[in-house]
Amino acid sequence: MKNLKILLIEDETAECKAISKCIESISEIQLVGVTNNIDKALEYVTDYLPDAIILEIELHKGKGNGITFMEKLHSMETEIKPYVLVTTYNTNEITYAKLRELGVGFIFSKHQNDYSAGGVISFLLSMKNAIMSQRDKADTVSEVLFLNDREEKIKKIIKRINMEFDLIGINPKVLGRIYLTEGILIAMTKTRVQLSNEIAKKFEKSVPSVERAMQNAVNTAWKVSPIKDLAQHYTARIRSEKGYPTVTEFVFYYAEKIKSDF
Repeated sequence: MKNLKILLIEDETAECKAISKCIESISEIQLVGVTNNIDKALEYVTDYLPDAIILEIELHKGKGNGITFMEKLHSMETEIKPYVLVTTYNTNEITYAKLRELGVGFIFSKHQNDYSAGGVISFLLSMKNAIMSQRDKADTVSEVLFLNDREEKIKKIIKRINMEFDLIGINPKVLGRIYLTEGILIAMTKTRVQLSNEIAKKFEKSVPSVERAMQNAVNTAWKVSPIKDLAQHYTARIRSEKGYPTVTEFVFYYAEKIKSDF
């Protein structure tokens, strides 16, 4: 089971020590940072992704204050924010309302008779499953959104590849066009790769048959397409004495050309 990662923002040394000591005694909780500086605290949020934050809003011995921190945290572009528990001597209801508006989950008054560092940690421990469940859901949503975005991007890239192939006369009915498309997709993300091997593996074909199909598709285009169309849309230097590009030259030319637009 994952540990609950906690960031402590507090300016009283005794309170920091008491909370840190409580956390050290519980295996399910991990203290990822302690600071009395809200700028540093925001760095910790970005670098360590705490699940929960214990926040003292009046940092008289530090830098900034809890309201400003919450405003900046609230404006951060993340799928889900850490659960924030405030500890404070402040009892102003307007301040409390503002904190709740900015997303604070719970407020502990340090004036209450049973207040203690242990009580704060016990409360967070009781909330652990709910906090972690919410963050796990957000992680799943993020993964799905990423996959959806990636799939949509690949569709757009393939559409662009097809447009480029049509401009130079790569026959849409030949198998080599499919292999060339796959090769460009691979080359857009990998520079050191055996293209033919990767493509052959995906389509369960032999490497020679894949290479032959791709080269034939390129050769045919250079034989049947008007020279002016080829010169206009394929501007790379052709090093082969035969007058048409090799598969590697062809694939990496289009990978670089298309990648610059995505």
